[in-house]
Amino acid sequence: MTEKIHKTQLGDIHYWINILNKDSVTLVFLPGLTADHRLFEKQIEYFENKFNVFVWDAPAHASSWPFKFDFDLMDKAKWLNEIFEKEEINYPVIIGQSMGGYVGQTFAELFPQKLKGFVSIDSAPLQRNYVTALEIWLLKRMEGVYYYYPWKWLLKSGTKGVSVTDYGRNLMHKIMMTYDGDKKRYSKISGHGMKMLAEAMEKNLPYKINCPALLICGEKDMAGSCIRYNKAWHKNSNIPIEWIKDAGHNSNTDKPEIVNALIEKFVGEIN
Repeated sequence: MTEKIHKTQLGDIHYWINILNKDSVTLVFLPGLTADHRLFEKQIEYFENKFNVFVWDAPAHASSWPFKFDFDLMDKAKWLNEIFEKEEINYPVIIGQSMGGYVGQTFAELFPQKLKGFVSIDSAPLQRNYVTALEIWLLKRMEGVYYYYPWKWLLKSGTKGVSVTDYGRNLMHKIMMTYDGDKKRYSKISGHGMKMLAEAMEKNLPYKINCPALLICGEKDMAGSCIRYNKAWHKNSNIPIEWIKDAGHNSNTDKPEIVNALIEKFVGEIN
């Protein structure tokens, strides 16, 4: 994997890429809120010699810092497209975990003809009708909530709350230690992400996935109402769903072998 930088007016975005063949499909891995490229280390390790692979540190996350918080999900999708054009990545398969899944849906809304496939891992639908007005109101006000809690509590919640395995929890602990001693930055990233999500929902756009898609969700996902959202998303869209036994919100770290096999099968069917 080669680390590269994409410059924007708000800051630099760091990403990692490995191109085996320009004509081969590219798997684009987008980490969730406060996580970074390391969240997909088991996927990168498995796929980097099979397909072209891309992963980033989202704006303001980890190495993509400093970064001004004057952006939304649309901006993230547009920057992603700029990188794709620069790297000559055509018709990728976007694989987004949690917030990464929202970025993927936004990309599909803006560039519907540019996606070969979409895989949601423990994410949820962006359509406005899935959430209540109260949920929108709360999402816009989470930065202060995050800042209120002690760092030790946030660290515990951000590790044990998203994973049920030692590997998954230890990995997320390592990732969160990027923000150790800077709770203000962590709270800003978290709160800004939640606000972006609410604002994207309030746009009331179709966010229809026109390419082949797959939903993956851990049976023990305790992040918000992720399980309820995914059940409804599957029912309303007919997008196939795979429930991962003994996996939490980061099901790709709790059960990497199973998730990798599902991704490989999905890509094989659409490629």
